[in-house]
Amino acid sequence: MSTAQSIEAFTIGEKGKPWGRKEIDYWRSTRVKQRSYFDDVLPRFEKLKESFDVIQYGLLPKSNTDEEDFPVFALRTRNWSDKKKNILITGGVHGYETSGVFGAIQFVEIKAKEYLEDFNFLILPCISPWAYERVQRWNQNAVDPNRSFNPEGEIVEGRSFNPEAATEESSAVINFLIGEMMTISNNQWTCHIDLHETTDTDETEFRPAKAARNGLIHNPDGESIPDGFYLVQDETSPEPKWFEAMIESVSKVTHIAPADDQGLIIGEKVSQNGVIQIPCNKSLGLCAGLTSAKYRTTTEVYPDSPKATPAQCNDAQVACICGGLNYILQL
Repeated sequence: MSTAQSIEAFTIGEKGKPWGRKEIDYWRSTRVKQRSYFDDVLPRFEKLKESFDVIQYGLLPKSNTDEEDFPVFALRTRNWSDKKKNILITGGVHGYETSGVFGAIQFVEIKAKEYLEDFNFLILPCISPWAYERVQRWNQNAVDPNRSFNPEGEIVEGRSFNPEAATEESSAVINFLIGEMMTISNNQWTCHIDLHETTDTDETEFRPAKAARNGLIHNPDGESIPDGFYLVQDETSPEPKWFEAMIESVSKVTHIAPADDQGLIIGEKVSQNGVIQIPCNKSLGLCAGLTSAKYRTTTEVYPDSPKATPAQCNDAQVACICGGLNYILQL
């Protein structure tokens, strides 16, 4: 959950004029460090080295208010086996979405060992550490990492998508998967679950900020932030039974977001209980479109709900992963 910054991002720059380097630099200088990646996240990796390889896959540059660059790490199953199904879990693509980071780590700490006989895991818990520390959606260059995993963009069913420029965060992940994990092609991934949150600040801060950055006027579309957990389903790989299993598992931990009066969740059509469907993850540049895994999704937890605690948000992420894995085990 985000807290107020000293300067609201959407007040920066000249109305109707896209930001240039001056505005981006000023925006970065006003992002206040609120927590420590080095204190909160990295020490927990040390305790996992008994059963997982901890691999540094990149070093992201510090900003001028940081003391050091940000090493980013993946947790990889020891004794990787070609006889097991390969599972990719990512978190912290948006640094302000806290349960994405700690849900991924918590899964490794308390549940992953139950699945090691059947699955190989590659888990990247905190893809955007600068944004984690500032509780931000964007990286330090004011770019949304979760729109940067397909910077070329494409047109699907006559609908044009415009992902954002490649980021250092997304490039580090992509290069890692292509390079060090060369033996695992996209087609070999069975499942990819990307852990996210939808917060009140999406509407109060980040959407207005994006409009200001792009030189546009923010016109609220009336979409309410859904109160509850939901999943994002790629239209090209619906797998309704898999989604049903994950929603059922999460419902034992926290409440599922209901559709609004128009049958939508956050402006998108609901394909089944607690699930929205979008045309193509890859076209949007989403991290969840990074692979062609048959089973792939983006989770969305609502941490601002009066009915959910931070612990429940983390538990919901873990429950979703377990529900998805349990379904795959039964195939």
